[in-house]
Amino acid sequence: MDNEFQGMKLLILGGMRISCEIIRQAKAMGIYTIVADYNKVEDSPGKNIADEHFMISTTDVDGIVNLIKEQEINGVIVGFNDFMLPYYAEICEKSGLPSYGTKEQFEIFTNKNRYKKLCRKYNVPTVEEYDVNQILSGELADKIRFPVLVKPTDSSGAKGISICQSKEALSTALKKAEVYSHSGQVLVERYVEGKEVTVFWLFVDGKYYLTAIGNRHVKQNQEGVIPLPVGYTFPAAVTPKYCSEIEKNVKDMLCSVGIQNGMMFMQCKVEKGECVVYDIGYRLTGSLEYKLLKEVCGYNPLEMMIRFALTGHMGEDIIAGKINPKFDKYAFNVSVLTNPGRIEKIYGIEEILNLPQVIDAVLAHYPGEEITETMRGLLAQISLRVLGVSDNAKTMQETMLKIQRLIHIESDKGENMILPGIEETDFVDAVI
Repeated sequence: MDNEFQGMKLLILGGMRISCEIIRQAKAMGIYTIVADYNKVEDSPGKNIADEHFMISTTDVDGIVNLIKEQEINGVIVGFNDFMLPYYAEICEKSGLPSYGTKEQFEIFTNKNRYKKLCRKYNVPTVEEYDVNQILSGELADKIRFPVLVKPTDSSGAKGISICQSKEALSTALKKAEVYSHSGQVLVERYVEGKEVTVFWLFVDGKYYLTAIGNRHVKQNQEGVIPLPVGYTFPAAVTPKYCSEIEKNVKDMLCSVGIQNGMMFMQCKVEKGECVVYDIGYRLTGSLEYKLLKEVCGYNPLEMMIRFALTGHMGEDIIAGKINPKFDKYAFNVSVLTNPGRIEKIYGIEEILNLPQVIDAVLAHYPGEEITETMRGLLAQISLRVLGVSDNAKTMQETMLKIQRLIHIESDKGENMILPGIEETDFVDAVI
């Protein structure tokens, strides 16, 4: 890296483990990193590797603004948490620093009711829902077709989500979702079986770039909770169809709310060959696909987001001629899910990193840490993400299966903690 950002100070809101990815990237760019959150150092992994840290709540807008002024901070970035986004926008506005989105935009895309209405307005396919008030009043008692998916309108990380097979289970699910909703609002959708894809977008000075479409391989490997991802493969087989039939409508929708910069992911079910949106995140993604884009296409959206935080510009020159959602290689992410328990040993990572197709392995949980029962059914059960690139689909598939065999996570009781993961059947008709 050159000295473009040498001496500049970046404030990272929240020191959760995945935020360490932001800190490491910023340090590689020569940036002085500061973490702020309300956690003790021992409970905030980001604080352990940042250059400096402060104990202050990330929702304390005025407190953070004062910190920015006192420390002469040059930029602010928020990572992987939807809840923080409106606070981030307000902090940036009050401190005169760049925010990649407005508070109104964040509120739209963190509220499932609002963005689903927007999708319908612009003919972007989305999963239909039932009116919750009519459910509660009994008007839909005989009209609901089960199974249904019940979830908070404004939560992330799979928190508060239930699949209901009957009317008897619906009441409990509604109460559970309400607990995890910041606004107390709940959504009930038709549950769509089948394959999933995630669509990734990048925004640069009002220009919209479809960067990648990957299969999101989910597995029903636990009773009573929603299926969680065990891997991603790129490029998804639906990519050409999406580009020809849906891409323009999505661009029109995003233009209508004035999106200018940043990145976004849209999680979709594939139904009759069509990508049907069920979730949107206007932020960085925990699937770490920016590592794959850097390797395959030559640009790094995370680096661009950090650049924007400090300068107000994503860097048009960085992506010129590099956008290619169909890719010219195959890329993957193996997500290793673990049962509740305390981790005693993790082995096999060194062998995994020595595989020629693997570019990185990112631990979310370390020996001594506990996967609690409250994490069951949440993305917090992912203990390891392995990312890689291959010249052909066959080698990609073989590598993903080998990773699944090589990794071992053992509990303090000597038990294997790893849940069933990626398997050969997941690859059928998956990639281009």
